[in-house]
Amino acid sequence: MVKELLENFNPIDYVGFMVFIAVAISLIISFASYPAILLVALKKNLLDKSGDRSSHTGTVPNLGGIGIYLSIVVSITITGAPLETKSLFLILGGITVLFFLGLKDDILILSPRKKLIGQLLAAFLLIIFTDTRIYGFSGILGISIMPYWVSVGFTLFVYLLIINAFNLIDGIDGLAGSLALIACIAFGIFFYKYEDISMVVLAASSGGALISFLYFNFSRRRKMFMGDSGSMILGFILAVFAVRFIDSSESKAISLFHNSSPVIVLSILFFPLLDTLRIFFIRIVVHKKSPFAADNNHLHHRFLKCGFSHKQTTITIVVTNVVLIFVAYFSRNFEINWQLILLLISGTILYSLYFIFDWLRGMKSN
Repeated sequence: MVKELLENFNPIDYVGFMVFIAVAISLIISFASYPAILLVALKKNLLDKSGDRSSHTGTVPNLGGIGIYLSIVVSITITGAPLETKSLFLILGGITVLFFLGLKDDILILSPRKKLIGQLLAAFLLIIFTDTRIYGFSGILGISIMPYWVSVGFTLFVYLLIINAFNLIDGIDGLAGSLALIACIAFGIFFYKYEDISMVVLAASSGGALISFLYFNFSRRRKMFMGDSGSMILGFILAVFAVRFIDSSESKAISLFHNSSPVIVLSILFFPLLDTLRIFFIRIVVHKKSPFAADNNHLHHRFLKCGFSHKQTTITIVVTNVVLIFVAYFSRNFEINWQLILLLISGTILYSLYFIFDWLRGMKSN
């Protein structure tokens, strides 16, 4: 009976049920694991201590990535049997590699070179064995199709950029987790339109893990950070979503987002990518130092200097990013280059308004 049920099971007919199960399992596993993780972190003194560039005071456990990893792996292992197991197992293998690298960096110290090698390995295996990659830019700057190895190289660059972008923005309460949650919801909706149920369930599993993590991340008494183990996992999963969405859109000329997928992906990941490119420019060009050298020049630090609290900064950035997703979605029928110009202008204006307002306020007080 069970065998017949599985043979005749069509995931597209039970999307709501599978999403519910995936979210429920992630929530249960993560909520059950975090108290134990907190206890171990406190007893073993595995804490993130505040320093000159910290936006928090005191000591806070930074092993939230353990709960995120466990909940996603268990949820996908249980719900993934009737889905595209090859891709899901490769993704789980990739996040496992990044999880242990990040965990070592959270507990001890891991060189950027070793983390980079791990990121390249996880991404390269997924690209090669699934042939899921970015073929072109949907006509942006006249680029439609790239040669195979150029496509592979560019896709690897996209993975590295997104993984490290989420690693870099994890600097204040709720920011990386909230942006990742919004991205999972957005990608989940788009994959549902493409009937890519494997990615819908992965987005649901990740979303459930993030809801639980954000509860503890915003808590005063039981606060926890996700650490590198969590931020690299989330960055990798969102990179998978970005590449797969563009690949699915470009491989079929009749797909819903054939002429807009790169711009839609950019809108979903706008703030992490904007902050990363901005911070790299400041570090390399202005300060002439390593792009991976820590400092207080991130946009979220600027918001804090303007008088925003952690929650206010996170809410402001998340709402702005949601607005940009709608801008990209409703302009999807424009010519692709005009879509990109509209998104870049909208994003630049929206993120500049807060600093212009603060500058004007400072002028008036003087």
